[in-house]
Amino acid sequence: MTTITWVIERLDCVPQTAEGADYVVTAYWRCNGVDGDYSGTVYATSGFPVVQDKSFTPYASLTLDQVLGWVWANGVDKAATEAAVEGQIEAQKNPPIVAPPLPWAV
Repeated sequence: MTTITWVIERLDCVPQTAEGADYVVTAYWRCNGVDGDYSGTVYATSGFPVVQDKSFTPYASLTLDQVLGWVWANGVDKAATEAAVEGQIEAQKNPPIVAPPLPWAV
């Protein structure tokens, strides 16, 4: 059974906007999967426009779940990303292509 973990590794911010300080414009994220000795990962970034919105959350009050919600709402397909990680792990368990020793070199 694969255990999937989503991680935000870094946030880039505009130092000051009309909405407030440290307005997040880019999230660097990773989706990791582990199944015993096998692992897979997908790493990417998601960008967010600066918009005037009454729902601004101060940087210090942001949560992982909130930022991941932005990532998924801005074009990252959560299910497809997790399936890609699981596909990497499955390919390690059951390689689709193998390179056995040359028959004359044995």
